[in-house]
Amino acid sequence: METVNIHQAKTQLSQLLHGVEQGEEVVIARAGVPIARLVGWKAPAQPVAEPGAMRGRIQLRDDFDAPLDDLFEALR
Repeated sequence: METVNIHQAKTQLSQLLHGVEQGEEVVIARAGVPIARLVGWKAPAQPVAEPGAMRGRIQLRDDFDAPLDDLFEALR
């Protein structure tokens, strides 16, 4: 883990970000006191809804499985 001061961080941001892309962490300090940590971005995991979670929110019409022949005629 590399520690840099604020001035270094501003002037070498591209280089620091390249290191972060490689998995490194950078601590940014003011007068030697750590104030921030620069780490790689990890997208939050999308939770998977449990089966039945949408019960009561979705309604299907009685003809939802009717043939779509008319639809294809309309697209011509």
